[in-house]
Amino acid sequence: MKEDDSLVTERGPKVLADERRKAILSAVERQGSITVKELAAEMGVSAVTLRQDVRELADRGLLARVHGGAKALATAGAPAATEAAVPAPPDAGERHSVGLVVPPGGYYYAEVIRGVQNAARARGVRVVLAVSGQSLSEHQEQVRQLMAGGIDSLLLMPHPGLSPLDEAERWLSGLEVPVVLVERRAGLMAGRLEQVASDHAYGAALAVRHLAGLGHDRVALVARAESPNTALLSAGYADAVKTMGLTPGPEYRITTSGDAAPVDGRFEEVVRAVEAGEVRAALVHNDIDAIALVGILRARGVRVPEDLALVTYDDEVAELSEVPLTAVAPPKQAVGSWALDLAVRRLSDPATPLAEILLRPELRVRASCGAGSRVGTTGE
Repeated sequence: MKEDDSLVTERGPKVLADERRKAILSAVERQGSITVKELAAEMGVSAVTLRQDVRELADRGLLARVHGGAKALATAGAPAATEAAVPAPPDAGERHSVGLVVPPGGYYYAEVIRGVQNAARARGVRVVLAVSGQSLSEHQEQVRQLMAGGIDSLLLMPHPGLSPLDEAERWLSGLEVPVVLVERRAGLMAGRLEQVASDHAYGAALAVRHLAGLGHDRVALVARAESPNTALLSAGYADAVKTMGLTPGPEYRITTSGDAAPVDGRFEEVVRAVEAGEVRAALVHNDIDAIALVGILRARGVRVPEDLALVTYDDEVAELSEVPLTAVAPPKQAVGSWALDLAVRRLSDPATPLAEILLRPELRVRASCGAGSRVGTTGE
């Protein structure tokens, strides 16, 4: 009896899969086309499972996979009778459709999007872009619309102020399509969420080590209070200071939203410390703030790098500063590319181990740190 039960258990999943695929073929033959969402509900299975069945049947040449569903193969060069019931994909070579949700504005996101787009083009994947609002309900509505359109996977860069995060993670981990967080870090309760992000803590430590190598035993950190990366930068900064036995430097938080002071006022405390000789080296997040700080210092007769050795974190416009800025550059495009690849890998092999990928930033040395002739790019 036990042997028979074991046999049934081992064969059960294959029998069920075969039955599902026969039912899909039968529906396609009967109707001419089907949508994954409707057939999954009718059969009582998840849309993810049914999409995988459709992909396998299409690979075997038994039906044609289209965006959101499948259709019967055309006969004698003629289209199936009900072909118009399912919208044709934009590109016949596309194998998957991936939704990408990003916050509004900011050049940082544009670089990540470019990375996703380049990888998708190379792999024949369609990307559908949506811009989220600030609330969880707005994120949920964007994702609902994308899923209604038949996406196979979701790349999500939540708004920096999204809360409560634990509720958002529970919602995401319960979605029927694979989800990859992009430039965000998942918590311990994130379930099956995967993630690809820059290792910002490593990037901050990279800057501290570089400045220490130039003879500075005390480095300040200037970072935006509202940035989701500030906590990681602070952690990496503190770890590098401790590991290298440096004197802990001051940490300044700059507020740029809400009732923030004018530009000069935001940096007043930092400028006073530099003028007093208390701060001679600093890591500043981000380029715009670093360039603003250089301008304020110059107007008050303080020189960079002679009076302040400065490294910025971002490297979008650092080179355009009057004094070209040494910068830590997160691999934004690579993050987007790896995220797309991770989504495709999950769709191709749902059993592959879940992944959390951290990509390391690099240091690009220019004039603002006072490194002299030692100019170049390094991972230190």
